[in-house]
Amino acid sequence: MAGDRSGAPDPERAADAAEFVAALQALKDWSGLTYRELTSRADAVGDVLPRSTVANMLGRASLPREELVAAFVRACGCDPGDLDTWLRVRKELARGERQAGEAADTAPAAAEAAGGHTPGGTAQVPGGTSDEPSPAPGPAAPRPRRRARVLLPVGGFLLASAAVAAAVVLPGDGDGDGEGRAQGREDGRPAAAASGPGPAPAPGAVTIRAVHSGLCLAEDGGQNGQVYQRACAPDSIPRFSLKRIEGGWRLVTFHQRFGEGCTGVQDKSVWVGAPVEDQECGKRGPAEAFRLEPVGSPVRGYRLRPLHSDLCVGVEDGTEQAGTPLRQLTCTADGKGQLFAFDRRQPAATG
Repeated sequence: MAGDRSGAPDPERAADAAEFVAALQALKDWSGLTYRELTSRADAVGDVLPRSTVANMLGRASLPREELVAAFVRACGCDPGDLDTWLRVRKELARGERQAGEAADTAPAAAEAAGGHTPGGTAQVPGGTSDEPSPAPGPAAPRPRRRARVLLPVGGFLLASAAVAAAVVLPGDGDGDGEGRAQGREDGRPAAAASGPGPAPAPGAVTIRAVHSGLCLAEDGGQNGQVYQRACAPDSIPRFSLKRIEGGWRLVTFHQRFGEGCTGVQDKSVWVGAPVEDQECGKRGPAEAFRLEPVGSPVRGYRLRPLHSDLCVGVEDGTEQAGTPLRQLTCTADGKGQLFAFDRRQPAATG
């Protein structure tokens, strides 16, 4: 059995649908993979496994569909023998052949009727997006560990971007790519606005720009969540929003394939040089929450300081090169490479 042979949770112990789902959650924890990584691994072998569908499945007490269980178990790294065990147990529960409660009898119909979507009254699903899979295929699957990533010499990446004091968009700029940014330069860096950085950041949809370079926060393909400073573009991934939380701010992201997530410091690291990445919300606590600290009088920009470390997010050595990752760094007096400004923009449709 899976639990005896590989150390993975054993589905044989499940007596009803709720216990089977709990075993699936334990399997995800055992795999060490994020929702995003599970989606990528499934894509690589031709399975369809949107992250929101996985979150729906693990947040309910009903029996998941067979094809969903198969894709999920494969993505978690189980071998064919383990997969056969999971599918057999699921089938026995669906048929009432195990010592299961009424949930096992009624759950299959409910799950099929829901089609993998969260019905009204169920728990909120991380990601908050449609369960319909993205048609775009993913890259080769990462190895089964906490997250596939390339650690840079000094680690990191993240938040990239906000433009010179001029940056914060003036009200009425539409989606942030109209007249309010029509004066952008050919290299993708917006021209400085004469009015300075504008008011303090406010909750809502934003574009984040590095004051020193004028480049914008974006990922590079979005598979492992690393964020860089890149040329500003209306279709950059992900889209960012500022959300007020107790003691600070959260940088909420929306990725067209992976749904909603949060920007934070990788593995809650307190080391200088640690990467900052986009992953699902809720795993990193204060490592995905920030204090926005104004710098200068008048304000030249804002430091982004992770609450768990109180270091500063920035670009090492203040480089202006596009494609440079952002990291958790020691705060500097001049703030070079560590100051950001926020352009307000209209939220894009997520449907």
